[in-house]
Amino acid sequence: MRVSKKKLARLSPQLFGPQLIGHSAAALLALSGTALATLAPAVHAQDTGGAVAAPEENMEKVVVTARRRQETLQDVPVSVTAFTSDQLSKQGIPDVVALTTSLPNTTLKASRATNSTLTAFIRGVGQADPLAGFESGVGIYLDDIYLARPQGAVADIYDVERIEVLRGPQGTLYGRNTIGGAVKYVTRKLAPQTDVRIKGTLGNYKERDGVITASTPVNEQLRVGATVARFKHDGYGTNLFNGAPNYDKDLTAARVSAEWQATPDLWVRIAGDITQDDSHPKNGHRLIVGRTSGAPILDNVYDTQAEMMTALGHEQEVRQHGVSATVEWTISPELAFKSITASRRDKSWAPIDFDALPVVDMEVPALYTNKQFSQEFNLTYTGPKIQGVAGVYYIDANAYNKFDTVLAGLVPTSTFTSGDIDTRAWAVYADGSYNFTDALQLSVGGRYTSDERKADIFRQIYLGLAGSPEMGNPNAVLFRTDTDLPNLERKDKKFTPRIALNYKVTPDQNVYASYSKGFKGGGFDPRLNVAGTRISQAQARAGYKPETIGTYELGLKSSFNGGRITTNTALFYSDYKDVQIPGSVAIDTNGDGRDDSFAGLTTNAGKATIKGAEFEAVAHITNNFSLSGMYSYIDAKYDEYIVAGVNVADQRVFQNTPKNSANLRATYELPLPLFGRNGRLSLIGSASYRGATNQFETVSVLDQESYKLYDASIIWTRADGKIRAAIHGKNLSDKQYKTAGYLFPTLGNEGTLTAFYGAPRTVQATVEYRF
Repeated sequence: MRVSKKKLARLSPQLFGPQLIGHSAAALLALSGTALATLAPAVHAQDTGGAVAAPEENMEKVVVTARRRQETLQDVPVSVTAFTSDQLSKQGIPDVVALTTSLPNTTLKASRATNSTLTAFIRGVGQADPLAGFESGVGIYLDDIYLARPQGAVADIYDVERIEVLRGPQGTLYGRNTIGGAVKYVTRKLAPQTDVRIKGTLGNYKERDGVITASTPVNEQLRVGATVARFKHDGYGTNLFNGAPNYDKDLTAARVSAEWQATPDLWVRIAGDITQDDSHPKNGHRLIVGRTSGAPILDNVYDTQAEMMTALGHEQEVRQHGVSATVEWTISPELAFKSITASRRDKSWAPIDFDALPVVDMEVPALYTNKQFSQEFNLTYTGPKIQGVAGVYYIDANAYNKFDTVLAGLVPTSTFTSGDIDTRAWAVYADGSYNFTDALQLSVGGRYTSDERKADIFRQIYLGLAGSPEMGNPNAVLFRTDTDLPNLERKDKKFTPRIALNYKVTPDQNVYASYSKGFKGGGFDPRLNVAGTRISQAQARAGYKPETIGTYELGLKSSFNGGRITTNTALFYSDYKDVQIPGSVAIDTNGDGRDDSFAGLTTNAGKATIKGAEFEAVAHITNNFSLSGMYSYIDAKYDEYIVAGVNVADQRVFQNTPKNSANLRATYELPLPLFGRNGRLSLIGSASYRGATNQFETVSVLDQESYKLYDASIIWTRADGKIRAAIHGKNLSDKQYKTAGYLFPTLGNEGTLTAFYGAPRTVQATVEYRF
């Protein structure tokens, strides 16, 4: 019996609901077993985009830290996908965005008009707006350090041991703003011997990348290491106004660390990293003819005619850096203590030309600055019957942005907006497991969080298109002050529990059922316009409320034929409440009946129901041939969406959440000696499918229809692992697909409807050498 997408969709109303735990266990076992019986000879899907071992690693078990303690992937009762450094290397994965095609119910992409700001959605939950005051619904972690802001989070992958992607609310162990899930970068520890590695890449669009990593022991206790990386390619298109590249890349990064094994039981790491992105502004492709100029739609979707190239007289630039100190102390064989101290800062100059034309019509020169300090202490206990972790966490963060909205029209204006948001949050958490038997385990956890937000929001309108004094025009003439809201403050407190029961039907069949809750703190929209959006002072000062989600999940993790076949299946049902919907709306600020500006309008839309299924597996058909992939289905619908007192839920959709996604990858390996050295040749081909995707909560021409992507790689690895050479081809069919856009057709003289696209066909040749 073959399980098709259509059949799964028909089954979903019966399988998903609050009664899921009681009625779906047998169906889940049957689903996984039936799919296994059908696919085992031909296709299985979780690695090389998944959380099992790579083909050449066959039966090795992958260890993850999804519950803040080491466990094997198949034992942990959490939906998690892990990518090892070897998988990332063999697939030629350049950054976290490229993982999207291999992940169930996940969208990871660069935000509109940026190269390095991350937009992340998991199981329908996320955040597309990077402004100060808005928090992501998917937590990003670097060595368990929470990155509070999305700027710079599209990190190129280097010096990484593995990446873990956790799906579903992680409110107990990872805290606020992980209601959709979490993405964890785990960096590589320094080797006990001198280790030098180099990696070079050449590709089309004049791509030239280089990574140099070196570490060495200073003595028996102290090791030091550093990595320097350079990533550069020309634009996929051209700015036809000034000849500058569009969609280019020019990024430099470095990381240094020192590790001190003070005693056999005490380990200390001090680390620092810095990234500098000097890429040109990424400007969009107009989808409409200029309303007054008649400017045509360009043939090449990667070309633009945008004329804005600086903000505050500064070319586009993203600069970020951070330092951290990690202490691990093994108190006893069962008890360990860990301290994580971190400080991070970033600064972004972002000239955004909304209209993408060689005239000043709708432009936003912006400056973003962020800083954070965090401290965490935890204790981990690992006993024969009881295992668990408990800790405390504190973060002190500031997010500040200022920008002009320069808008042509009957009365040309430059509207200055600033938002200064302080966040202080602390939490105490615990999560523990009790083994009733070798087969039956109960896990219970909870986290109490106090989240305090303070803000100053200011907005003024100046006459003319030359900008405001704060953004570099000291001669600007003030028209009026729209919003002046200093000393805004709100405090939210929340307890987020988690409970899971897992039972090993056999040593290789692990069934689990769980309930978890997450929340994202309330806040203040930094683009708020009290006059234009007709919001009262009281409403503005109250801000928007926290959103919460409660998720029921039933999962089955299976291994067959001595570990040669592994499947992971999950069914989930979520109640999503007080959903925060930030967005920008065109407004009439002077009452003449014509939109002449835009402002932020964040609402707690109401309620939503999200249900879905995920299936991942890998099958080693022979010692040389394996097939892997995933399929995911999600049904996300608003039950209540209140606008002006009216429920318009039937007119709203979930953004960045395709209903169906799939990936299939084949790997064939064979011995191939070269230059007198034994080695192994790997041939990898993959096909990915993503269903139709909405860019906003309303249907628009910026929405992307379903599409397929095809990738292929040829890799030769020397037997001792010291040399690897590869050729990677991405998007081989050269598919053009929209990833984001701006939709303000009524603003300015020309109207704004611009789209941004994923990368075209690219080919890279890479050589890695380890001394």
